[in-house]
Amino acid sequence: MSKRTSRRTILCAGIALAATAAAPSAREAFAMGAGPIKVSSFPGLSNLPIFAAQQQGLFKKYGVAIALSFTPNSKSQREGLAGGEYQIIHTAADNAVAMVELGKADPVIVAGGDNGFNRIFAQPAIKSLADLRGKTVVVDAPNTAFALLLYKALKEAGLDKGDYKVHSVGGTPQRLKAMLTDKANAAAGVISPPLSFEAAAAGLNDMGSATTGVGDYQSGSVVVMRPWAKANSDTLVRYLKAIIEGRRWLLDPANKNDVIALMASKFRLSPDFAAKSYAVVTDPTNGFDKDAKFNMQGFLNVLKLRAEIEGQWGGLPPAPDKYFDLSYYDTAVAAL
Repeated sequence: MSKRTSRRTILCAGIALAATAAAPSAREAFAMGAGPIKVSSFPGLSNLPIFAAQQQGLFKKYGVAIALSFTPNSKSQREGLAGGEYQIIHTAADNAVAMVELGKADPVIVAGGDNGFNRIFAQPAIKSLADLRGKTVVVDAPNTAFALLLYKALKEAGLDKGDYKVHSVGGTPQRLKAMLTDKANAAAGVISPPLSFEAAAAGLNDMGSATTGVGDYQSGSVVVMRPWAKANSDTLVRYLKAIIEGRRWLLDPANKNDVIALMASKFRLSPDFAAKSYAVVTDPTNGFDKDAKFNMQGFLNVLKLRAEIEGQWGGLPPAPDKYFDLSYYDTAVAAL
């Protein structure tokens, strides 16, 4: 793959993902004769259970219609959930924490998903994280989720926040675009698959996992507003049943070829990148969490990271209970 072809593929990835995902959701909603649940997510592998549920007819099976859209950044997504634009978001767990602590909203995490599969990439001239002193790194929001992972990694490399500049550009497609087209102002950033494979193909340096200094990390999560969950508990349970069953289908080794084909179609991937993506999500240690189970230790580390890097709660993480309610999840799993 040439660099020119690779870059053209990368810059179109977000648009392609939105186009391929939204149409089936809209058709499904109209076929069922009901208004769809508006779901927001970031482009990336975390959406695979949703795509699997769509392809396998699981939303229809459980009487749920969805309209899936992709957000350009976490700020827009958080505001959309709080304002009622979306009913469900798939997002990093720390975004829910930020909504509570910074936005004074009332969201709740109702299921887990994955650790984000994030890696730190840097420009070819950057040989170690310490080389980022005086450089500019690109992030989504400057005070949530993956930005905190990056700051932690840089801290462990001997860099404090004042030792580098931070530029907020948006989600993974926007961060990668910045690193390819504005290199002087985008020395490094956190990139998740499948775009991480494109980043490597384009010559960016893979500096390692973004969670190395953190350990278990609860990233991908299903988040709703607490009042909506209470008023629509049956709908929420049926939605969870569909994506959990979709996850079971895609993690079944018997479906490997079909899952790789689904990835290639939905993410516009080459056979090689689709196979690599499959290996990531099915990894027995770091792949998708079984049945979207919430990783409690991973979430405790999310709170610990926010306390350490942002100084939230005076540097002492609080008890985690107020941020999640797994009763809907437990009901869904028990019924499968």
